[in-house]
Amino acid sequence: MWTLALRGGARVAVVAAEWRDAFGVVIRGRIQLELRDGEPGPVLGRDAGFWLRGTGVRALRNPGRRTAMVRIVTPRARTVTLPNDGGTT
Repeated sequence: MWTLALRGGARVAVVAAEWRDAFGVVIRGRIQLELRDGEPGPVLGRDAGFWLRGTGVRALRNPGRRTAMVRIVTPRARTVTLPNDGGTT
């Protein structure tokens, strides 16, 4: 899991190969989806969740002035290794 922070007016391209299994949740601000043809898509507010797979979204954009944040969850997220305390992992 990782967090994407977008300053006001910022835009980040969605590369299908990198985002294919990504599920996003807006945790602060608003995010606008930019559609494949460049047209503006829906604006999603706090707690809105969205898949990017098969949607044709080509970018995420912050339409506001304040920083927006999106939590991104993927099955390939980094794993954290805990110290070995003698138990099984």
